[in-house]
Amino acid sequence: MSIYVEDFRKAVSNSGMAQFKEAGRQELEKSMKEDLEKLQATASKEEAEITRKDFDGFKKLFHRFLQEKGPSVDWGMIQRPPEDSIQPYEKIKSKGLPDNVASVLNKLVVVKLNGGLGTSMGCKGPKSLISVRNENTFLDLTVQQIEHLNKTYNTEVPLVLMNSFNTNEDTNKILQKYTHCHVKIHTFNQSRYPRINKESLLPIAKDMSKTGDNADTWYPPGHGDIYASFYNSGLLDKLIAEGKEYIFVSNIDNLGATVDLYILNHLMSQPNGKRCEFVMEVTDKTRADVKGGTLTQYGGKLRLLEIAQVPKAHVDEFKSVSKFKIFNTNNLWISLAAIKRLQEQNAIDMEIIVNPKTLNGGLNVIQLETAVGAAIKSFDNALGINVPRSRFLPVKTTSDLLLVMSNLYSLNAGSLTMSKKREFPTVPLTKLGSSFTKVQEFLMRFESIPDMLELDHLTVSGDVTFGKNVSLKGTVIIIANHGDRIDIPAGAVLENKIVSGNLRILDH
Repeated sequence: MSIYVEDFRKAVSNSGMAQFKEAGRQELEKSMKEDLEKLQATASKEEAEITRKDFDGFKKLFHRFLQEKGPSVDWGMIQRPPEDSIQPYEKIKSKGLPDNVASVLNKLVVVKLNGGLGTSMGCKGPKSLISVRNENTFLDLTVQQIEHLNKTYNTEVPLVLMNSFNTNEDTNKILQKYTHCHVKIHTFNQSRYPRINKESLLPIAKDMSKTGDNADTWYPPGHGDIYASFYNSGLLDKLIAEGKEYIFVSNIDNLGATVDLYILNHLMSQPNGKRCEFVMEVTDKTRADVKGGTLTQYGGKLRLLEIAQVPKAHVDEFKSVSKFKIFNTNNLWISLAAIKRLQEQNAIDMEIIVNPKTLNGGLNVIQLETAVGAAIKSFDNALGINVPRSRFLPVKTTSDLLLVMSNLYSLNAGSLTMSKKREFPTVPLTKLGSSFTKVQEFLMRFESIPDMLELDHLTVSGDVTFGKNVSLKGTVIIIANHGDRIDIPAGAVLENKIVSGNLRILDH
C-alpha cells in the first residue's frame, strides 16, 4: 500500500531516523550521488544522456523526500471547493460546439498513460495489448477513436503514448500495424528510477542493465513523471511548434476516456488572460469509489486529496459520500505552454508517494513516486468538471472485463456506449472469484459472455463455468464450495437466484 512521506517516517525504526536529521541527510545525499555516478558510468553511449536526465530528476525527488517535514496536509485547512470551481458537465455542454470544430480539434493532442503491465490480470507484456472487445485491444480502440475523429472532421489529432521501460519495446513493435491509419502516433518514455533499500535508502542496482539480477532494481516513478519526461523527450516543444495547445491525458485502460468536444471547446473559448491551464474530470462517488482521490480547496487553490494523505482520525470523514461527493477520474486536460513554463521554472509541486515493495528474495525496498493529478495546484485557473459516470470505465480486473465484453455495451468507432436496451444507466456490481483472475482462465470459463442487460449484481466464487447463451437477471450469486464444481448449462436463465453446492452437467 502506497503511503506519503510522513507516514513512512513514522514507520521506520528510531535507528533509521538519523537519516532524516541534517547531518545524516547530507551524508546520505553524498552517498546517493556517488552511487548514481557509479551506475551512470555503466550506461551505454546511447543511454548516457537519458540516464543523466533521469538521475537528475531522481536526485531532486530524493532530496525532497529527505527534506519534507510534517504532514503533507493540515486537515483543519481543507475546505470544500467553491461552487464555480467544479462545473457541472451539462453547463459546459450547453455552450454547444463552434461552427468550425476542426479548428479546436487541431489544437489537441491525446496522451495515453501506457506504462503498466498486464500482470495483475495474469498477462505478460503491456496491459494496453490485452484484448477487451471483439479481439480489439485497449490500444486498437484508442487508435480507432482518434482515427474516427480525424476522418470525420478532417483533422490531425495525434496520439502520444507515455511508455515505461517495461512496455516500450513491445508497444513499438505493435505500432507498425497502425502505419496506414489516419493517426500520427508518437511515443516517449517515462523516467527509469532506482529502487532503494528500505534500510540504507541507497540504490540496490549494481549497473544499468535491466535483466538478470538487475531486473527488479528499477521502476517507472508513477504518472506524475509525465511533466518532466514529456519535456525532456523534446516532444513537448515539437508539438507546441506545430500549434498544439492542450493535451487530453488519461489511463489507457479507461475505456470511457474519449475526446469530448464540449470540454475542448470550453477550454479553447476562454479569454486569453483567463485561460484554464488544467481541467480535472471528476464524477460522483458511489459506495465503490470511497477510496478515490477528491478535489478540495486548500490555501486558495484547488488540490487533489488522496486517501493516503488523510490522518487516520479523518479517514471515515474522507470516505463519506455526503462530505466529499466526487472523485478524480484521472481524465485531465492540460495546457502545453503551462507545462513548459512550470517545468522550466521547476515549479510543478506534487506530493511524494512512498511505495514499499518486497522483492522475490525478501529484500524490502521503496520506490518514490508522484501522481499526475497532484500537480493541479501548480496551474493557473484550474477547474474541475463533474462528468457523467460513463466517462469513467476502467478495466482493472476480469470483473470489469466481463462488463465491457457483454451486451451492456455496444462498440462504435472504438467507443463503448451503454446499450439503450438497459433500463437504468448504472453498471451491475460484479465480483468474480480467484478462479477468474487471469484473463486466460476467465475466457475458458465462458463459452459465450452471458446476457447481462437486466443484471443488478453478480457474485461468482469457486470452480464455475458458463455454457452458451446464459442470461443473468436481478441478483445472481453462484458459489461452488472447495472441491465442488458448478456448470451453468447452455441457455439457462438465472433471475434472482443463489446457486451453490455441486452442479456438474455431464455429457451422456
